[in-house]
Amino acid sequence: MKRIGPLVVAPVVAVLLLGLSSRRLHAEEFFFKDADRIVIIGDSITEQHLYSNYVEMWTVSRFPGWKLAFRNVGIGGDVSPGGNGRFKRDVFSFDPTAMTVDFGMNDGGYKAFEDGRYKNYMNGLQGMADQAKQAKIRVAWITPQPVEHPQEPGGIIGYNQTLERYSAGVKEIAEKNSGLFVDQFHSYQAILDKARQAKSKEMAGGGDAVHPGGPGQALMASAILKGLHFPTLVSSVEIDAGSGSIGKVENCKISDIQAGEAGISFARLDNALPFFPEEAKSILNWTPIREELNEYGLKVNGLKEGKYEVRLGGKKVATFTAAELAKGVNLTEAALSGGPVADQVNKLWKAVKAKNDFYHGRIYRGIVLAQVPDFLQDKDLEGKREAAMKERLAKMPELEDAISKAKVIEPHKVEIVPEGK
Repeated sequence: MKRIGPLVVAPVVAVLLLGLSSRRLHAEEFFFKDADRIVIIGDSITEQHLYSNYVEMWTVSRFPGWKLAFRNVGIGGDVSPGGNGRFKRDVFSFDPTAMTVDFGMNDGGYKAFEDGRYKNYMNGLQGMADQAKQAKIRVAWITPQPVEHPQEPGGIIGYNQTLERYSAGVKEIAEKNSGLFVDQFHSYQAILDKARQAKSKEMAGGGDAVHPGGPGQALMASAILKGLHFPTLVSSVEIDAGSGSIGKVENCKISDIQAGEAGISFARLDNALPFFPEEAKSILNWTPIREELNEYGLKVNGLKEGKYEVRLGGKKVATFTAAELAKGVNLTEAALSGGPVADQVNKLWKAVKAKNDFYHGRIYRGIVLAQVPDFLQDKDLEGKREAAMKERLAKMPELEDAISKAKVIEPHKVEIVPEGK
């Protein structure tokens, strides 16, 4: 192989890549901004720390240079008036710049639509809107997701009719208060209908009817991120294997190019990372959200006919034909299967979950929401509580720093070589 380089190509903005059709938006259009402090409030579905973790992970991996802080304050069984009532304690205490609100599942009482319940729901949402406006907090108003019953034929029936009415109320609140409306109800229902039409008796969302597991919560996160105008581009490279010349490059830098009869190799330094939670993989049977949210492109021209291995950091991650590579491929699935990109994503994912597990278990549930029976109370109880809070909060910078360190992206070697060589 002949070495060409070192050659560094600066990112090119707003260039269409590889025929991929997903919507691509600039960072300035994304709801979250650099330096945001973000509160995610809701009921038990939020407290599961699935969709919220996914939203956080996708955001910090897409914008590793941003300084962001996320806090989940979901409480099982809660309703919108409850969120309004605890707003000062759970939202103001974090001094957020942005937040997401997701209530409604419990508010409807799991029964047919009732005006009284709906009025309480809307009053609770409006109360939160009033408090958020006073504190100048940007709000994304998220509809509840539908319940799932595999034995039903599909369509919006039963309690989902109530939840659809409540979803319309969320839109009304968002418009009335200049917030961002995020409709996850209908996109989620479309996937449930697809599963029912295929005669699947499995829970498409995993978990139970009300509380989705990883697959359903990844679907929630996908709908939420799309509603927040999340940019789908990770990075992309177009290169010619014969000459080693560079075509279109976005959101990464290329160097140390070596091209020849044996294929081509180069160093790739991405400005972002792809992500998809492994525990959510079954949802891909019904929707391609992994590729929709991650455009991680590679296009190689000038290859002789045949099959080629793509190696990242020396590890084979995929095999494509020369024609497929000339058309352009999305490397997300391959890159997340193993090698240096997967290693870094897993390290960052572990750090995000460790921070959120500690905050939820040791601070929010462990202290803020902890109830002490009267017979155990003593005159120094509040002092002990404050001391414990101070001690545990002191660990949060360490956990946040672990995320910051895990976000530092290292270059990796990309090789495209004839299969078996």
